[in-house]
Amino acid sequence: MVHELADYERAPEQCHLTEEQLTAALFTTAPALYGHVAVDATDRPIGFALWFLNFSTWEGVHGIYLEDLYVRPAARGTGAGRLLLATLAAICVERGYRRLDWWMINWNPAARFYARIGANPMDEWVPYRLAGPALHELAAQATAAPTHPRA
Repeated sequence: MVHELADYERAPEQCHLTEEQLTAALFTTAPALYGHVAVDATDRPIGFALWFLNFSTWEGVHGIYLEDLYVRPAARGTGAGRLLLATLAAICVERGYRRLDWWMINWNPAARFYARIGANPMDEWVPYRLAGPALHELAAQATAAPTHPRA
């Protein structure tokens, strides 16, 4: 379904995830990635949520960052997406996390759904990404800089 999401987001050529990679990330002894799968009455997967923990230095507690939420087109409007988000919200409340964050492509019609559940766009924050050659160039500078052993 991750590749279906990449198709939906008009970027199938950017999705290189393999089943082996996803399995290794989710089912290791100390996972950094967590997932939930929504299924229909016949136990067929219809949606998923992949997430990891973040940390608010201002709040002093963890939160959940939702990396991907996807519901197959035929299952949209069934409540599957709401239930996946409700599950993550319940984890936040149960564990004392204060927020559930995610990004959304600006043309995604899910914005109306998110507004209905009370989510607010964070338009005052600008996302940044460091990747590819720029990431490698900056990483190379780490060996030149002195670091504290516990940093």
